[in-house]
Amino acid sequence: MPRDAVLAFAFVQKSPRASYATAARASGHRSTGQQWLFDGARLTSRSDETGIMDEQQRKATLKQTFDAVSSGYDGGALRFFPQSARSMVSLLDLRGDEHALDVACGTGHASLAVARMLPNGRVTGVDFSAGMLDQARRKAAAQGIGNIDFLERDMTALGFPADSFDVALCAFGIFFVDDLDTQLAHLASVVKPRGKVMISSFQEAHYFHPLREMMLARLRTHAIAIPPPNWKRVGHEGACRALFDRAGLTNTRVETRNVGYYLDCAERWWDVIWNAGFRRLISLLPEDARERFKRDHLKEIEALVTKDGIWLDVGVLYTVGTKPA
Repeated sequence: MPRDAVLAFAFVQKSPRASYATAARASGHRSTGQQWLFDGARLTSRSDETGIMDEQQRKATLKQTFDAVSSGYDGGALRFFPQSARSMVSLLDLRGDEHALDVACGTGHASLAVARMLPNGRVTGVDFSAGMLDQARRKAAAQGIGNIDFLERDMTALGFPADSFDVALCAFGIFFVDDLDTQLAHLASVVKPRGKVMISSFQEAHYFHPLREMMLARLRTHAIAIPPPNWKRVGHEGACRALFDRAGLTNTRVETRNVGYYLDCAERWWDVIWNAGFRRLISLLPEDARERFKRDHLKEIEALVTKDGIWLDVGVLYTVGTKPA
């Protein structure tokens, strides 16, 4: 998501510039009590500076990681993905004959929602993860949606000619790259003049609060260093507007919606953690420590249960602008 982030939280999405926390185990590193540090370019511990991975290795590791988590992206605990996708579509004011591009499309939530609104149009979804794309293609086939193509591509190097699409969108994905300005400009470059560019991002004040903060606090007690919250760069309206202004987009508007819901038990919160970007942090724990972490964390989450369940707060910012003629 459809990928946090991946999202410290950012849902795992598909750019090779994303954080590499889940890469620890895949690359042979194990936590032995020291703090692990992740800056998106290298994977090291305080006692080991040898974990530098070249670009090819990083891409291969990320693909393996994202493929591994792809099957959990469509679980019920993560239903804010399709709910948010429907909100995106409602804000695009589509005619029905556009060619739309969905970047970092994940398992296709936004792609499929847009395709349903284009009886005379088409959607191209791109993602870095073959596993995510396999899920998206299966969903499209099961739903009988044929006006859609899914391609395996890096969001930082799309490979499309300039002015190819009427609409381009990126749901919960742009914050995974280091350079937001370059990424948004790249996205806008493949959109036709007077075409629309849209992103969705998490609203800082309503991003899984307070569950996320509780999880990260407990992780710190296990000497896990939390990566910088890159999603915060587009976590409020002013930052989103400024980003679009710097890209030269006009008529920018930002709308906020909360697509949260109640989880029926603490175990569903674990589904959110394990089937998305948080897994890259949890996987740093040795198996026995991970089980203790899960037990202790879910016990404190159970204290939040109300008669309706456990509220999963999901505030979303939708930012849309127009490419000048």
